[in-house]
Amino acid sequence: MAEITRFSFPTQIRYGPGARAALAEFADELQVTRPLLVTDRGLPGTEAYRLTATALAQTWSGGYEASEGVHPNPVEADVEAVFRAYEDGGCDGVVGLGGGSALDVAKAARLRIAFPDLSLMDIAGREWPRRLAPFCAIPTTAGTGSEVGRSSVVTIPALGRKAVVGGQPLLADLAILDPELTVGLPPALTAATGMDALTHAIESFVCPVLHPMCDGIALEAIRLVRLHLPVAYANGTDLQARGLMQIAAAMGAVAFQKDLGVAHSLSHPLSSEFGLHHGLANATVLPFTVRFNGETDSGQYGRVAQALGLPAGDDPAAQVAECLAELNVCIGITQRLRDLGVPQTALPELAAKAMQDGCHLTNPRSCTEADMLRLYEEAW
Repeated sequence: MAEITRFSFPTQIRYGPGARAALAEFADELQVTRPLLVTDRGLPGTEAYRLTATALAQTWSGGYEASEGVHPNPVEADVEAVFRAYEDGGCDGVVGLGGGSALDVAKAARLRIAFPDLSLMDIAGREWPRRLAPFCAIPTTAGTGSEVGRSSVVTIPALGRKAVVGGQPLLADLAILDPELTVGLPPALTAATGMDALTHAIESFVCPVLHPMCDGIALEAIRLVRLHLPVAYANGTDLQARGLMQIAAAMGAVAFQKDLGVAHSLSHPLSSEFGLHHGLANATVLPFTVRFNGETDSGQYGRVAQALGLPAGDDPAAQVAECLAELNVCIGITQRLRDLGVPQTALPELAAKAMQDGCHLTNPRSCTEADMLRLYEEAW
């Protein structure tokens, strides 16, 4: 009990069908007169984009700017493009719309706005102002929980890998969870993003950091995903399932302020090197990492098993891993790494990159590069 831990859940959230109308609150309370809409390349033309654009036009009759080029696995150039669009458009606030990629880039671009003469990596080592440009986050997926997170994950070419930039000022001023904006999400993305939320919740719960409030939130997120992800996958128009998956994703992201684990260290290089969707990568490796951790302490997964609705057993980690594998199949995630375009010859290099990723440092079991290679091989 000698270590002091900070507990904090500060993000303002508006939740429910039609919650996008809360953009008016964002404009009024933060005096935003010309926002920049940040989204990814796949969103324009969708119903979620149309509904949000209508709400933006109703809120800002004088118009708004848009930057719509964020990559599915965002890179530093995406952050630079958003920063330039903000400056050139004379904007005074940011609205992020989309999945974790768009929201992460929107968050990181606010750092460039605050430090216009520095690179993103140079900014990471500086003391930041307490407040950055006003930011409203509107997720159109239910996975990353980036709308309530205080970090941004972006691939930095100079480093050759994904980098995490984080701090309290990156938090959104307002998060809008509107399940109507997730109705059009295809089943495959519903599955992958949902498993991302589940990975966050499970890894944060077993992370050996004291944060009892996050533990409780993580367990409820696990329960919600187990109940509602199969429903949202099978029937994308079910607003209750869609909405509760948004809640679960936000809860998973709140929980992982504790930190994460080895599944994320494995999945990050899979995305940066081979373009795998982050949630799909997490879903693929998660059952194997649970079994790996359970080899030294299966009991730590007892409450996870309970949250998943599993009966009490002698080997909770094995039960959880089997349940996760079955859930993957239920929602159409049946591929191994070899089916996803990852050659076996790349596994040693991936293992080396996974060791450079800091998430495994808070895994409940210490990892070596040989462990990383073993886990990749099991998932291959």
